Amino acid sequence: MKRILITGTAGFIGFHLANRLAELGYQVTGLDSINDYYDVELKYSRLEVSGIERSQIGYNKLVNSSKYDNYQFIQMRLEDREALTELFASGKFQVVINLAAQAGVRYSLTHPHVYIDSNISGFLNILESCRHHPVENLIYASSSSVYGLNKRMPFSVTSNVDHPVSLYAASKKSNELMAHTYSHLFGIPTIGLRFFTVYGPWGRPDMALFLFTKAMLEGKPIQVFNHGHMERDFTYIDDIVGGIREMILKPPQPGGEWNPESPDPSASSAPYRIHNIGNSSPVKLTDFIEALERELGIKAEKEFMPIQPGDVEKTWADVTSLKEDFGYNPGTPVETGIRRFVNWYQSYYKV
Repeated sequence: MKRILITGTAGFIGFHLANRLAELGYQVTGLDSINDYYDVELKYSRLEVSGIERSQIGYNKLVNSSKYDNYQFIQMRLEDREALTELFASGKFQVVINLAAQAGVRYSLTHPHVYIDSNISGFLNILESCRHHPVENLIYASSSSVYGLNKRMPFSVTSNVDHPVSLYAASKKSNELMAHTYSHLFGIPTIGLRFFTVYGPWGRPDMALFLFTKAMLEGKPIQVFNHGHMERDFTYIDDIVGGIREMILKPPQPGGEWNPESPDPSASSAPYRIHNIGNSSPVKLTDFIEALERELGIKAEKEFMPIQPGDVEKTWADVTSLKEDFGYNPGTPVETGIRRFVNWYQSYYKV
Protein backbone atom coordinates (compact mmCIF):
# COMPACT_ATOMS: atom_id res chain seq x y z
CA MET A 1 0.00 0.00 0.00
CA LYS A 2 1.05 3.59 -0.61
CA ARG A 3 3.20 5.50 1.86
CA ILE A 4 1.16 8.59 2.68
CA LEU A 5 1.97 11.73 4.63
CA ILE A 6 -1.09 13.49 6.01
CA THR A 7 -0.55 16.87 7.64
CA GLY A 8 -3.03 18.19 10.18
CA THR A 9 -3.89 14.83 11.76
CA ALA A 10 -4.67 16.33 15.17
CA GLY A 11 -7.22 18.45 13.33
CA PHE A 12 -10.77 17.55 12.43
CA ILE A 13 -10.53 16.37 8.81
CA GLY A 14 -6.99 15.03 9.12
CA PHE A 15 -7.91 12.92 12.15
CA HIS A 16 -10.78 11.21 10.35
CA LEU A 17 -8.80 10.72 7.14
CA ALA A 18 -5.72 9.27 8.85
CA ASN A 19 -7.79 6.73 10.76
CA ARG A 20 -9.72 5.69 7.67
CA LEU A 21 -6.61 5.23 5.52
CA ALA A 22 -4.85 3.34 8.31
CA GLU A 23 -7.88 1.03 8.52
CA LEU A 24 -7.58 0.44 4.76
CA GLY A 25 -3.95 -0.61 5.12
CA TYR A 26 -2.06 2.44 3.84
CA GLN A 27 1.26 3.27 5.47
CA VAL A 28 0.29 6.54 7.14
CA THR A 29 2.51 9.19 8.71
CA GLY A 30 0.52 11.91 10.46
CA LEU A 31 1.91 15.37 11.19
CA ASP A 32 0.57 18.23 13.28
CA SER A 33 1.98 21.17 15.23
CA ILE A 34 -0.81 20.89 17.86
CA ASN A 35 -1.09 24.67 18.09
CA ASP A 36 -3.47 26.42 20.48
CA TYR A 37 -5.81 28.03 17.94
CA TYR A 38 -8.49 26.03 19.73
CA ASP A 39 -8.61 23.59 22.65
CA VAL A 40 -5.47 21.45 22.53
CA GLU A 41 -7.15 18.89 24.79
CA LEU A 42 -9.51 18.06 21.92
CA LYS A 43 -6.53 17.63 19.59
CA TYR A 44 -4.73 15.32 22.01
CA SER A 45 -7.95 13.34 22.48
CA ARG A 46 -8.21 12.81 18.72
CA LEU A 47 -4.64 11.54 18.65
CA GLU A 48 -5.32 9.21 21.56
CA VAL A 49 -8.23 7.70 19.63
CA SER A 50 -5.68 7.01 16.87
CA GLY A 51 -3.44 5.22 19.38
CA ILE A 52 -0.95 8.07 19.81
CA GLU A 53 -0.08 8.43 23.48
CA ARG A 54 0.21 12.02 24.67
CA SER A 55 3.17 11.24 26.93
CA GLN A 56 5.24 10.13 23.94
CA ILE A 57 4.60 13.17 21.75
CA GLY A 58 7.44 15.63 21.24
CA TYR A 59 8.61 17.96 18.49
CA ASN A 60 10.21 16.19 15.53
CA LYS A 61 9.82 12.81 17.25
CA LEU A 62 8.12 9.93 15.45
CA VAL A 63 5.60 8.09 17.61
CA ASN A 64 4.10 4.72 16.66
CA SER A 65 0.38 4.15 17.10
CA SER A 66 -0.68 1.49 19.59
CA LYS A 67 -3.86 0.97 17.55
CA TYR A 68 -2.50 0.67 14.00
CA ASP A 69 0.75 -1.04 13.03
CA ASN A 70 0.83 1.13 9.89
CA TYR A 71 0.36 4.57 11.50
CA GLN A 72 2.94 6.85 13.04
CA PHE A 73 2.73 10.49 14.14
CA ILE A 74 5.16 13.38 14.38
CA GLN A 75 4.66 16.77 15.98
CA MET A 76 6.16 19.28 13.58
CA ARG A 77 5.59 22.77 12.21
CA LEU A 78 5.44 23.13 8.44
CA GLU A 79 7.50 26.29 8.85
CA ASP A 80 10.41 24.15 10.11
CA ARG A 81 11.99 23.69 6.70
CA GLU A 82 14.97 21.62 7.83
CA ALA A 83 12.90 19.16 9.87
CA LEU A 84 10.33 18.77 7.09
CA THR A 85 13.05 18.10 4.53
CA GLU A 86 14.52 15.38 6.75
CA LEU A 87 11.09 13.82 7.20
CA PHE A 88 10.55 13.64 3.43
CA ALA A 89 14.01 12.18 2.90
CA SER A 90 13.42 9.37 5.39
CA GLY A 91 9.72 8.82 4.74
CA LYS A 92 9.93 8.35 0.95
CA PHE A 93 6.28 9.32 0.66
CA GLN A 94 4.37 8.47 -2.48
CA VAL A 95 1.34 10.61 -1.69
CA VAL A 96 1.08 13.79 0.38
CA ILE A 97 -2.25 15.12 1.67
CA ASN A 98 -1.72 18.59 3.11
CA LEU A 99 -4.57 19.54 5.46
CA ALA A 100 -2.49 21.49 7.97
CA ALA A 101 -3.18 25.21 7.90
CA GLN A 102 -4.19 28.11 10.04
CA ALA A 103 -7.97 27.93 9.73
CA GLY A 104 -10.72 30.44 10.41
CA VAL A 105 -11.96 33.48 8.52
CA ARG A 106 -12.56 35.73 11.53
CA TYR A 107 -9.26 34.88 13.24
CA SER A 108 -7.42 36.16 10.16
CA LEU A 109 -8.69 39.67 10.88
CA THR A 110 -6.83 39.78 14.19
CA HIS A 111 -3.87 37.42 13.62
CA PRO A 112 -2.83 37.97 9.98
CA HIS A 113 0.83 37.01 10.32
CA VAL A 114 -0.03 33.48 11.44
CA TYR A 115 -1.71 32.85 8.08
CA ILE A 116 1.36 33.90 6.14
CA ASP A 117 3.65 31.76 8.30
CA SER A 118 1.53 28.60 8.18
CA ASN A 119 -0.48 28.80 4.96
CA ILE A 120 2.11 30.45 2.70
CA SER A 121 5.57 29.66 4.10
CA GLY A 122 4.46 26.26 5.37
CA PHE A 123 2.88 25.30 2.07
CA LEU A 124 5.97 26.46 0.18
CA ASN A 125 8.00 24.04 2.29
CA ILE A 126 5.60 21.24 1.36
CA LEU A 127 5.98 22.06 -2.33
CA GLU A 128 9.76 22.24 -2.10
CA SER A 129 9.86 18.93 -0.26
CA CYS A 130 7.70 17.33 -2.98
CA ARG A 131 10.02 18.83 -5.60
CA HIS A 132 13.22 17.42 -4.12
CA HIS A 133 11.66 14.15 -2.95
CA PRO A 134 9.22 13.45 -5.81
CA VAL A 135 5.74 12.21 -4.99
CA GLU A 136 3.08 10.63 -7.17
CA ASN A 137 0.29 12.90 -5.95
CA LEU A 138 -0.08 16.01 -3.78
CA ILE A 139 -3.60 16.70 -2.52
CA TYR A 140 -4.03 19.91 -0.54
CA ALA A 141 -6.78 21.84 1.22
CA SER A 142 -8.08 25.00 -0.35
CA SER A 143 -11.40 26.50 0.74
CA SER A 144 -14.79 27.65 -0.51
CA SER A 145 -13.77 31.01 0.98
CA VAL A 146 -11.82 31.73 -2.21
CA TYR A 147 -15.12 32.57 -3.97
CA GLY A 148 -15.25 35.80 -1.97
CA LEU A 149 -17.50 38.37 -3.63
CA ASN A 150 -18.85 35.88 -6.19
CA LYS A 151 -22.65 35.72 -6.22
CA ARG A 152 -23.24 33.35 -9.12
CA MET A 153 -24.56 30.05 -7.76
CA PRO A 154 -23.59 27.29 -7.51
CA PHE A 155 -19.93 28.14 -7.07
CA SER A 156 -18.05 26.61 -10.00
CA VAL A 157 -14.34 25.82 -10.26
CA THR A 158 -14.46 27.43 -13.70
CA SER A 159 -15.34 30.81 -12.15
CA ASN A 160 -12.96 33.66 -11.43
CA VAL A 161 -11.86 33.77 -7.78
CA ASP A 162 -9.82 36.95 -7.69
CA HIS A 163 -11.92 38.81 -5.11
CA PRO A 164 -11.36 37.24 -1.66
CA VAL A 165 -12.83 39.00 1.39
CA SER A 166 -10.46 37.68 4.07
CA LEU A 167 -6.75 37.04 4.38
CA TYR A 168 -7.56 33.40 5.05
CA ALA A 169 -9.26 33.18 1.65
CA ALA A 170 -6.37 35.02 0.01
CA SER A 171 -3.90 32.55 1.52
CA LYS A 172 -5.88 29.62 0.09
CA LYS A 173 -6.08 31.22 -3.34
CA SER A 174 -2.31 31.72 -3.07
CA ASN A 175 -1.89 28.00 -2.37
CA GLU A 176 -3.67 27.20 -5.62
CA LEU A 177 -1.39 29.55 -7.57
CA MET A 178 1.71 28.16 -5.89
CA ALA A 179 0.63 24.59 -6.61
CA HIS A 180 0.09 25.40 -10.28
CA THR A 181 3.55 26.90 -10.54
CA TYR A 182 5.16 23.74 -9.14
CA SER A 183 2.97 21.50 -11.29
CA HIS A 184 4.04 23.44 -14.36
CA LEU A 185 7.74 23.80 -13.56
CA PHE A 186 8.47 20.47 -11.91
CA GLY A 187 5.65 18.17 -13.02
CA ILE A 188 4.28 17.63 -9.50
CA PRO A 189 0.69 16.31 -9.78
CA THR A 190 -1.47 18.50 -7.54
CA ILE A 191 -5.15 18.45 -6.59
CA GLY A 192 -6.60 21.43 -4.73
CA LEU A 193 -9.81 20.85 -2.78
CA ARG A 194 -12.16 23.70 -1.96
CA PHE A 195 -13.88 22.44 1.20
CA PHE A 196 -17.44 23.54 1.95
CA THR A 197 -18.39 23.79 5.68
CA VAL A 198 -17.34 20.36 6.90
CA TYR A 199 -19.05 19.12 10.08
CA GLY A 200 -19.43 15.96 12.14
CA PRO A 201 -18.12 14.19 15.28
CA TRP A 202 -14.83 15.55 16.63
CA GLY A 203 -15.50 18.82 14.77
CA ARG A 204 -13.85 22.16 15.38
CA PRO A 205 -15.02 24.24 18.39
CA ASP A 206 -15.02 27.45 16.32
CA MET A 207 -17.60 26.10 13.84
CA ALA A 208 -21.31 26.92 14.04
CA LEU A 209 -22.61 23.45 14.96
CA PHE A 210 -20.18 23.13 17.87
CA LEU A 211 -20.84 26.67 19.10
CA PHE A 212 -24.62 26.27 18.86
CA THR A 213 -24.66 22.90 20.61
CA LYS A 214 -22.44 24.10 23.44
CA ALA A 215 -24.47 27.26 24.03
CA MET A 216 -27.84 25.52 23.90
CA LEU A 217 -26.81 22.80 26.35
CA GLU A 218 -25.49 25.50 28.70
CA GLY A 219 -28.72 27.47 28.43
CA LYS A 220 -27.05 30.40 26.70
CA PRO A 221 -28.21 32.31 23.61
CA ILE A 222 -26.69 31.50 20.23
CA GLN A 223 -25.36 34.24 17.95
CA VAL A 224 -27.05 34.12 14.55
CA PHE A 225 -25.19 36.30 12.09
CA ASN A 226 -26.64 38.25 9.18
CA HIS A 227 -29.92 38.05 11.11
CA GLY A 228 -30.26 34.42 10.03
CA HIS A 229 -30.14 35.14 6.30
CA MET A 230 -27.27 32.72 5.68
CA GLU A 231 -27.02 29.50 3.69
CA ARG A 232 -24.22 26.97 3.87
CA ASP A 233 -23.36 23.86 1.89
CA PHE A 234 -22.89 21.73 5.02
CA THR A 235 -20.85 18.63 4.17
CA TYR A 236 -20.58 15.62 6.47
CA ILE A 237 -17.08 14.43 7.31
CA ASP A 238 -17.53 10.87 5.99
CA ASP A 239 -18.43 12.23 2.56
CA ILE A 240 -15.25 14.33 2.58
CA VAL A 241 -13.05 11.39 3.61
CA GLY A 242 -14.64 9.12 1.00
CA GLY A 243 -13.98 11.68 -1.71
CA ILE A 244 -10.32 12.15 -0.80
CA ARG A 245 -9.78 8.40 -0.62
CA GLU A 246 -10.82 8.07 -4.27
CA MET A 247 -8.24 10.65 -5.35
CA ILE A 248 -5.18 8.97 -3.88
CA LEU A 249 -4.59 6.57 -6.77
CA LYS A 250 -5.74 8.97 -9.50
CA PRO A 251 -3.32 11.89 -9.78
CA PRO A 252 -4.10 14.51 -12.44
CA GLN A 253 -2.47 14.12 -15.83
CA PRO A 254 -1.00 16.91 -17.95
CA GLY A 255 -2.73 18.15 -21.06
CA GLY A 256 -6.30 17.00 -21.36
CA GLU A 257 -8.71 19.50 -22.86
CA TRP A 258 -6.65 22.55 -21.89
CA ASN A 259 -7.11 25.51 -24.23
CA PRO A 260 -4.68 28.41 -23.60
CA GLU A 261 -6.85 30.76 -25.64
CA SER A 262 -9.81 30.10 -23.35
CA PRO A 263 -8.21 28.98 -20.08
CA ASP A 264 -10.23 27.07 -17.49
CA PRO A 265 -9.15 28.30 -14.01
CA SER A 266 -9.56 24.79 -12.59
CA ALA A 267 -7.37 22.97 -15.12
CA SER A 268 -4.03 23.33 -16.89
CA SER A 269 -1.63 21.86 -19.39
CA ALA A 270 0.28 20.83 -16.24
CA PRO A 271 -0.82 17.92 -13.97
CA TYR A 272 -3.00 20.28 -11.93
CA ARG A 273 -6.66 20.26 -10.95
CA ILE A 274 -9.00 22.17 -8.65
CA HIS A 275 -12.21 20.63 -7.31
CA ASN A 276 -15.05 21.74 -5.07
CA ILE A 277 -15.81 19.17 -2.41
CA GLY A 278 -19.16 19.77 -0.76
CA ASN A 279 -22.66 18.41 -0.40
CA SER A 280 -24.00 20.51 -3.30
CA SER A 281 -27.18 21.16 -1.34
CA PRO A 282 -27.19 24.47 0.58
CA VAL A 283 -29.18 24.65 3.81
CA LYS A 284 -30.64 27.80 5.36
CA LEU A 285 -29.00 28.56 8.69
CA THR A 286 -32.43 28.82 10.33
CA ASP A 287 -33.33 25.32 9.08
CA PHE A 288 -30.00 24.01 10.36
CA ILE A 289 -30.72 25.47 13.80
CA GLU A 290 -34.23 23.98 13.80
CA ALA A 291 -32.78 20.52 13.06
CA LEU A 292 -30.38 20.94 15.98
CA GLU A 293 -33.24 22.08 18.23
CA ARG A 294 -35.18 18.93 17.39
CA GLU A 295 -32.19 16.71 18.08
CA LEU A 296 -31.39 18.35 21.42
CA GLY A 297 -35.01 18.87 22.43
CA ILE A 298 -34.13 22.47 23.28
CA LYS A 299 -35.51 25.69 21.84
CA ALA A 300 -32.58 28.00 21.13
CA GLU A 301 -32.56 31.56 22.38
CA LYS A 302 -31.33 33.51 19.38
CA GLU A 303 -29.29 36.69 19.38
CA PHE A 304 -29.50 38.08 15.85
CA MET A 305 -26.35 39.86 14.69
CA PRO A 306 -25.14 41.64 11.53
CA ILE A 307 -22.90 39.74 9.13
CA GLN A 308 -19.29 39.65 10.23
CA PRO A 309 -16.39 41.03 8.17
CA GLY A 310 -14.97 38.31 5.93
CA ASP A 311 -18.18 36.24 5.91
CA VAL A 312 -20.27 35.50 2.82
CA GLU A 313 -24.04 35.09 2.77
CA LYS A 314 -24.26 31.81 0.88
CA THR A 315 -22.14 28.90 -0.29
CA TRP A 316 -23.15 26.21 -2.76
CA ALA A 317 -20.71 23.77 -4.36
CA ASP A 318 -20.89 22.66 -7.96
CA VAL A 319 -19.23 19.24 -7.64
CA THR A 320 -19.63 18.20 -11.28
CA SER A 321 -15.91 17.77 -11.91
CA LEU A 322 -15.48 15.65 -8.78
CA LYS A 323 -18.35 13.39 -9.81
CA GLU A 324 -16.96 13.02 -13.33
CA ASP A 325 -13.36 12.35 -12.28
CA PHE A 326 -13.89 10.27 -9.13
CA GLY A 327 -17.54 9.24 -8.91
CA TYR A 328 -18.00 11.47 -5.88
CA ASN A 329 -21.50 11.11 -4.43
CA PRO A 330 -22.12 12.75 -1.04
CA GLY A 331 -25.23 11.32 0.59
CA THR A 332 -25.43 12.17 4.29
CA PRO A 333 -28.57 14.20 5.18
CA VAL A 334 -28.03 17.15 7.51
CA GLU A 335 -30.37 15.62 10.09
CA THR A 336 -28.26 12.46 10.20
CA GLY A 337 -25.01 14.39 10.44
CA ILE A 338 -26.32 16.59 13.25
CA ARG A 339 -27.56 13.53 15.18
CA ARG A 340 -24.14 11.89 14.96
CA PHE A 341 -22.41 15.07 16.07
CA VAL A 342 -24.75 15.56 19.04
CA ASN A 343 -24.27 11.93 20.12
CA TRP A 344 -20.50 12.40 20.01
CA TYR A 345 -20.62 15.76 21.81
CA GLN A 346 -22.76 14.47 24.65
CA SER A 347 -20.58 11.40 25.03
CA TYR A 348 -17.25 13.28 24.87
CA TYR A 349 -18.28 16.10 27.22
CA LYS A 350 -20.49 13.86 29.37
CA VAL A 351 -23.59 16.07 29.12
